[in-house]
Amino acid sequence: MLSRLFAPTVTVSAHCDLPCGVYDPAQARIEAESVKAIQDKMAANDDPHFQIRATVIKEQRAELAKHHLDVLWSDYFKPPHFDSYPELQNLLNEAVKSLSAAKASTDPATGQKALDYIDQVAKIFWETKKA
Repeated sequence: MLSRLFAPTVTVSAHCDLPCGVYDPAQARIEAESVKAIQDKMAANDDPHFQIRATVIKEQRAELAKHHLDVLWSDYFKPPHFDSYPELQNLLNEAVKSLSAAKASTDPATGQKALDYIDQVAKIFWETKKA
């Protein structure tokens, strides 16, 4: 009798830890856009104090972008996604590595490369949201 009293009346299932509305690659993209914008500004300003401050902010933003991709990788994307998109694992890895390269560089091309990878991840992400 007690087991019936405490038995669930509604069964729910989800493929992620929280409702999917909390996951969005736009978070990584916003941070990566900041990285590239800072790289552009660094190229146009040779003031050493500005360069130091810009470097610190650029590195922080790159780490945040990597964090957001890591959350998608480990919390949102599940084995069925990797089965449906066999390139996804490598794409996420390359995106994170490109952000590490942008973090260590003042060349805006490295920031653009990270943005390009994030766009590819976002494309797959939104395709999985339709399913």
